[in-house]
Amino acid sequence: MMPDRRRFLGATATAFAGLVASGCMARLSGAAAAAPAAEMPGYGPLIPDPQGLLDLPLGFSYRVLSQLGDKMSDGGRVPDHADGMGCLDLGGGEIVLVRNHELVPGQDPGGPIAKGFGTRNGEFVPGGTTNVVLDAATLEVKRELRTLGGTIRNCSGGVTPWGSWLSCEEAPTGPGQRYGEGLTVNHGWTFEVPGTAEGLVDPVPLRAMGRFNHEAACVDPATGYVYQTEDRDDGVLYRFLPRVPGRLAEGGRLQAMAIEQLPDTRNWDGAAMPPGAHYPVRWVDLDDVEAPLDDLRKRAAAKGASLIARGEGIHMGKGELYICSTSGGAKGLGQIFRLVPARGSGPDRFELFFESESADQFNYGDNLTVAPRGHLIVCEDQYTDIVDNHLRGITPLGQPYALGRLRLQTELAGGCFSPDGQWLFVNAYSPTRTIAITGPWAA
Repeated sequence: MMPDRRRFLGATATAFAGLVASGCMARLSGAAAAAPAAEMPGYGPLIPDPQGLLDLPLGFSYRVLSQLGDKMSDGGRVPDHADGMGCLDLGGGEIVLVRNHELVPGQDPGGPIAKGFGTRNGEFVPGGTTNVVLDAATLEVKRELRTLGGTIRNCSGGVTPWGSWLSCEEAPTGPGQRYGEGLTVNHGWTFEVPGTAEGLVDPVPLRAMGRFNHEAACVDPATGYVYQTEDRDDGVLYRFLPRVPGRLAEGGRLQAMAIEQLPDTRNWDGAAMPPGAHYPVRWVDLDDVEAPLDDLRKRAAAKGASLIARGEGIHMGKGELYICSTSGGAKGLGQIFRLVPARGSGPDRFELFFESESADQFNYGDNLTVAPRGHLIVCEDQYTDIVDNHLRGITPLGQPYALGRLRLQTELAGGCFSPDGQWLFVNAYSPTRTIAITGPWAA
């Protein structure tokens, strides 16, 4: 996001399998290969939208499910700054979108917040989440309500195999710091919101997962480890090993990724990290993870952790993770990394999967997810003088293409698929629009 605004239990085995099945196919080995001319990637040219909202290829269509100011079931109204989002299966023919709102003190929360984590000048701060419950067959909105309050700049996060959403604060601030006087607690935490929430949850900061400029998170269903990105030019990649997998509030151990012989993945000084090359990694233990000085990344780097330029979206595929670096690369337009956990059979492996060489390929990627046929879908968040954000596809061979173009002057965020793989959900950040896209994904 833009720096200035932006039961791991036996009973969950089925849920774990579903999370793995929703991930991406393994990329073919080697560097990105060129496709034959007759097999160009993507779905063809974008067709201008007569409604002036979202251009898509022929055969694709969209629906607006929710938008800024809509009245919700709890009496409030849909807040602005819709950001990261996850989709969960509730059973009984219902699915739920858990949607972040990246709001800061002084912005409109959509109505009074009755319960929350932190206050400023006597009122709960406005960030948090809303849950949008949909009929799985028709996408009719059945219920819509606020589920987390009193937080700041809930940027992205990630779904868990046990049916919750991890909502991350991109705001390591506190009393007497940024956003003015009057804050009562330190912020910069991860919170857990059940997909089944029917009102405001008790906001429990997952302190052992670290205090930093959080962006996104994902869970490896095979181990219960949680991987977290950090939206800083000198950020690192974190891994949380829970004491009890699936029960994150019970604590655990936080680590940072160190790539052997590669302390800097940003490639700002040239192609130090070529696409397709594999690097073994190790994980360094971190202490004082509540980091009152907001120095966790610096102490991690001092221990050998590798730098990543503005780590944002992260998604668990089929045995591998994809990580988006918004401003990495020799051109500063963005990178996508691939991390393959070894799970006990040697070191984890890390590679540069894709690096943009022009704005037409990929321009400041943010949230990302995986389409049914294994393509990455990336939400752009460029903020140049003329904002022109796209949904970008990246094939398993590392070939980019345009999937959609937002006609609003705002970012795209929150990309996630329905459990059946038929619908891609995405947010337009401001004014809030939550959009459902369908089309020939398997073509």
